[in-house]
Amino acid sequence: MTVRVPVHAGVLRWACERGRLEPETLAQRFPAFPAWARGAENPTLRQLERFAKASRTPIGFFFLSEPPEERLPIPDLRTLADRPVARPSADLLDTIYLCQQRQAWYRDNARMEGEAPLRFVGSVSRSDDVEAVADRIRTALRFDLEERRRLTTWTAALRLFIEQANNVGVLVMVSGVVGSNNRRRLDFREVRGFALVDDLAPVIFVNGADSKSAQMFTLAHELAHVWLGESALSDSEDRVIPDHKTERFCNQVAAEILAPTRMVRAEYRSSAPLPAETTRLARHFKVSTLVVLRRLHELGALARREYWNAYDEELDRLRTVARDSGGDFYRSTGARVSKQFARAVIGATLEGRSSYTEAFRLLGFRKMATFNELSRRLGLTS
Repeated sequence: MTVRVPVHAGVLRWACERGRLEPETLAQRFPAFPAWARGAENPTLRQLERFAKASRTPIGFFFLSEPPEERLPIPDLRTLADRPVARPSADLLDTIYLCQQRQAWYRDNARMEGEAPLRFVGSVSRSDDVEAVADRIRTALRFDLEERRRLTTWTAALRLFIEQANNVGVLVMVSGVVGSNNRRRLDFREVRGFALVDDLAPVIFVNGADSKSAQMFTLAHELAHVWLGESALSDSEDRVIPDHKTERFCNQVAAEILAPTRMVRAEYRSSAPLPAETTRLARHFKVSTLVVLRRLHELGALARREYWNAYDEELDRLRTVARDSGGDFYRSTGARVSKQFARAVIGATLEGRSSYTEAFRLLGFRKMATFNELSRRLGLTS
């Protein structure tokens, strides 16, 4: 006898939205879904298990009488014009939870090692001068604008920026997928980045599915959050100036870190065609052309209407540019979990203070050979 499971139609629809299941996917993989949603038919247990897996939803939720309210564990400062922010996806929630788990492990390890709190965490306020805050962050990171200018690619500039943040104790985790699951790609329109603030283990997550120049701006923005001492899921909308004062402040600080006002003013050639000049300045400062346009507008070089027209045209162009994919697995793993974090986990495991099972879970792989090779690549074993 086939056992069918009664499921509330609202819970089924909630799970579809949570898992970002498209109508085409539903029609192909679950042709009986319309009947389930109407209450005309109940799924079998096997069908429900398959649906739970496809929608990234714990199966226990399907036995509730109404959809649960899943709240983000950190403040959501995103802005979507006059529309409410959509319910967080399973991919976003799982990414935040995973980063929190890594942070908790690192915090406990830092306490055991007797590490001192990081004094820069929470050391500024929104009332501080933007240029002064940006200068403090650049100084702490030893962020040399001339050194960045000499780098030939955005990828090299981003790697240097990440290394500089890691060197001062910020765990920068860059990934375009959930954990190490390449089938669960993160949508950069939902999340570009977030900060989990802690004075022993500050974590910054950057969506690696975004362009390299956009990732640099996200990292600078999240560093401003760390210096403010405020955890947050940050703005995900390109076209909208943030409503929240914290996001506006962090955007201003980020732009000033990457392309200081005085240097943009000195470099800008008003006689040159705007597209060519925007591209030149973007290459010079290793930032997005969108950041350059915003800087020029702030300097009064572009009127508001001219700025938004140029911004929208450039945004359309950038969205057609293919993004990087693939690469060396061990380098990607170091970027995904932060080299500093990986070294701490591997070191604790080799010393017997942490289990290999826990190390594999935190680092996102299952093989001893992978652990050994990553350990060698990070200089912990020969």
